Amino acid sequence: MRIKSKARKKQKLSLKERFLSIGTNLTSGKLRDPATLLLWFQIFAFGLVLANDRENFTLKKLLVFVAVIVVVYVANKVVTKITDGDNYLLLIASMLFSIGVTMIYRITPTEGIKQTIWFIGGLVLFFVVYFILKSFRGWENLTILYLIGCFAMFIITLLFAGYNKGAYNWVSIFGFSFQLSEITKILYVFFIASYQLNDKFLRGTKLEKYLKYKDYLYMLISYIFIGMFFLQRDLGSAVIFFSVYIVSLFVFDYDKKIIAGNIILALIGAVAAYFIFPHIQTRFEIWIDPWADPGYKGYQIIQSLFALSAGGFFGTGLGLGQPNLIPIATSDFIFPAIVEEMGIFTGMGVLMLFMILVYRGFKISMEQQSNFFKFVALGISVLFAVQAILMIGGVLKVIPMTGITIPFVSYGGSSMVSSFMSLGVLQYCSSDIKGRMVD
Repeated sequence: MRIKSKARKKQKLSLKERFLSIGTNLTSGKLRDPATLLLWFQIFAFGLVLANDRENFTLKKLLVFVAVIVVVYVANKVVTKITDGDNYLLLIASMLFSIGVTMIYRITPTEGIKQTIWFIGGLVLFFVVYFILKSFRGWENLTILYLIGCFAMFIITLLFAGYNKGAYNWVSIFGFSFQLSEITKILYVFFIASYQLNDKFLRGTKLEKYLKYKDYLYMLISYIFIGMFFLQRDLGSAVIFFSVYIVSLFVFDYDKKIIAGNIILALIGAVAAYFIFPHIQTRFEIWIDPWADPGYKGYQIIQSLFALSAGGFFGTGLGLGQPNLIPIATSDFIFPAIVEEMGIFTGMGVLMLFMILVYRGFKISMEQQSNFFKFVALGISVLFAVQAILMIGGVLKVIPMTGITIPFVSYGGSSMVSSFMSLGVLQYCSSDIKGRMVD
């Protein structure tokens, strides 16, 4: 009788009511679970990209993508079990990775498969970093260790790095090339937080008498780091370090004259670098007028602009564009490749995901009770924000190109691994602020 009653009620619904009920059903229950939505996105996206490459389809490739889908789903479920912190951080990173690896595989299948391996390695390090931070107290007291770590990374890079993609910052270890600057960024954030909050690190040593010059010493150390990046021709990392440094001056309430002096000093340094370093001069000239040499120097940015304009709102469709015309499309120029085949709406989606990630990072920083991890969360968020701004601004020709990759999206093991390590730090910073985050 009850079944018949429900059937009659359903029959009485008007067409409009039935239409509205469809919408209600779609947004209810498990489909509103972000992890489930991500799961469906990955199934459709990876299915499309494998279908596009059907001539080279193998069971091994299918199993790789199935493994990635399972790992992402399980990892996001595990995060909700082991921490009371922000469970959306890993979801956002997984979504950015899914968009990026879809386009990378579409352009170069070999790199797409490698990217999935880097991603799984990054996920492992995400959890490792989280548990290491959780298992030890007194991170704010390791000032000297962070400083030595930064200098060690620079010295190793200066001694062993080879020339690659216009910079001397790639170190080859057991056949794997790695940018140690990606690790140095994280160490630098920890160093700043510790240096500003720990007054004991020089006490009892011969250097104690220099504590009164602590602010100037901080400035000197930061500019040595930035100068080392210029020597490596790594302009992007230099800008990122300077951005984090300036933010730290604001946060730790330095005199406004000191902040203004640093900005003026940076402007003078930028002008001097333009005249001293030919590669910076070249990048600036390409930014001003890429059409002066469209077949060589300006070729990359011109193809990027063509790709951005060709996609329209919804893109040409996977496999129907020509993103492979852009040099280094899977790494430095992944954003225009995404816009060309997936459309401006997908490009806007990538930007919004970064905005949400950075917003949640700022929110974690504001709610965190420990002053040390308060700045660490802010510094990591600034790293994500500045990298995204530099890369996307560069391919849109708003600013000169810097050679920085987009975290979680661009092809590259160094970027993927360090981005997940940073995310692990941010996840730990959010672990004791349950109830104060906005879902």
